[in-house]
Amino acid sequence: MTLKYAIIGTGTMGREHIRNIEIIDEAEVVALSDTNSESLKESLTLCKKGIPAFNNHHDLINANLADAYIVATPNITHIKILKDIIKSNAHLLIEKPLCTTLQDCKEFANLTKNYPGIIWTAMEYRYMPPIQKMVKEIHDKTIGKLHMLSIREHRFPFLEKVDDWNRFAINTGGTLVEKCCHFFDLMRLIVQSEPLKVYASGSQDVNHLYEKYDGKTPDIIDNAYVIVDFKNGVRALLDLCMFAENSKHQEELCAVGAKGKIETGVPSHQSGISSSHIRIGFRKNNEVKQEKIVVDKTILEAGHHHGSTFYEHKAFIKAVQNNSLPEVSLNDGLVAVAIGEAAELSIKENRAVLMSEFSL
Repeated sequence: MTLKYAIIGTGTMGREHIRNIEIIDEAEVVALSDTNSESLKESLTLCKKGIPAFNNHHDLINANLADAYIVATPNITHIKILKDIIKSNAHLLIEKPLCTTLQDCKEFANLTKNYPGIIWTAMEYRYMPPIQKMVKEIHDKTIGKLHMLSIREHRFPFLEKVDDWNRFAINTGGTLVEKCCHFFDLMRLIVQSEPLKVYASGSQDVNHLYEKYDGKTPDIIDNAYVIVDFKNGVRALLDLCMFAENSKHQEELCAVGAKGKIETGVPSHQSGISSSHIRIGFRKNNEVKQEKIVVDKTILEAGHHHGSTFYEHKAFIKAVQNNSLPEVSLNDGLVAVAIGEAAELSIKENRAVLMSEFSL
């Protein structure tokens, strides 16, 4: 079976999905849609064969060409498109964040309680090879009972997007929703518990301060620390900086358990580095284990997320073929947005935020 994808939204991530699907034998892109004609035209050149292109998602859905839809449009548009697309009963791969607000996420969850297709939130960081290896070691109790987790992302500022939609929190959900839902999802995956309390400190100190769009200055956070306390007693820290270009590792993860410490780094796309390492340091006997992890060059070149989009699609396709549950569920996407909202609120109100305030 070849899975037929239609992609709604042909910006940066839409194109990354195209490039990855084009190198997967058991999948193909059969249609695209975007309201921006230039973006649509450019994306069509990435497809191996000629396919239909639509200037709105309604016509694409009505054409009934696909087994699965990828929603990769600006965040603020997700809820409206999702309400339209669920009439198809097709499988859904929804780019993060699921929606810009927890309220919209909950509405979508209520609308799809009995949905027949797979609904998968695109949290591709789960599928970065060094992170997958690290998660397995933690879950195998290699370092004993987990107590502390830290995730650092030091990177470049937000990219320019069509109509500059990503410069304002009203359109994105805010940086700690838009960008950091990835890391809150990783925290839940690694810790295997639910968040209890969120403390955050952050601000907009460097990026976009002197830009104006229709007379308005961007309001998106460019650096923050976020601490999440989990119900099982583990605490996790996010260290975010978006004015740290040319970092060797764009992401660095460290977990400490009763028996030792495990750490890894994900090379930045700009570095051109194809390999990474997992290092485990044990408390006893000064023992150290280290493993090199190499990602295939073809897979690396298909995207900007260290091969993760490719492996995400392989997992999605397998779930469709086996009619199995999604590895990254709608609820995973919803809770990641909720933690991001709590972090944004913590900064705004200068206080710790209980997740019970969100009825979670």
